[in-house]
Amino acid sequence: MRGNGLILILGALALTGSFSRGQDLSNETFEKEITRSLELRYLLSLPEGYQSDSGKKWPLVVFLHGAGERGDDLNKVAQHGPPRRVKEGVSFPFILAAPQCPADAWWTEQPVLELVDHLEKTYRVDSSKIYLTGLSMGGYGTWHFATLAPGRFAAVAPVCGGGVPYKMRWISRLPVWAFHGAKDPVVPLDESERLVEALVKAGNGKAKLTVFPEAGHDSWTEAYQNPELYKWLLSHTLESAQ
Repeated sequence: MRGNGLILILGALALTGSFSRGQDLSNETFEKEITRSLELRYLLSLPEGYQSDSGKKWPLVVFLHGAGERGDDLNKVAQHGPPRRVKEGVSFPFILAAPQCPADAWWTEQPVLELVDHLEKTYRVDSSKIYLTGLSMGGYGTWHFATLAPGRFAAVAPVCGGGVPYKMRWISRLPVWAFHGAKDPVVPLDESERLVEALVKAGNGKAKLTVFPEAGHDSWTEAYQNPELYKWLLSHTLESAQ
């Protein structure tokens, strides 16, 4: 037994000695060029006067639809929200872009921010007045892209969406107007409530939530029919873009 103990002690000393010499750490870099194609089909509405006044820049509103409008039929995108309002004859004083999410995909997987960059380069967009809004799955997408690019939008309006509360600290200065139905059986009201509460705790004094007492999942009809929503969006300017 004593012999075995000696062997173990000697082995431990040998192992300790091997570590005591230390190892070098070197700085290395992995680099690989990856090329991929990005595509989002979208509906576009240019405001009255866009063509006649070539020197004017316009606000941009990007609308993200819900899960039911995914696919390859762009007509489905105009079923709800601002695109529907345009189809009904409402004239908006801003450029409206409404992309379509592919079937069985989610907004978080889509190049929405790249689309915003494209629109900004292609059309006469006022960089200080870019806004994001969306309903249901698009409401989740609105929260997601707002926190992913905190300095990209002047204001956002998520409708019956949800997200991650701790990420709200990243948009503590972003104006947010959220909407939800009190009787929503698909996305519980708590999804919006906890995010707005987190925003307030993070010091966001520009966050508010409107709850429609009798609305179910369809809180977007009342939200997007309210002209105050568009006035509120357009009242905000991204200071860093000026």
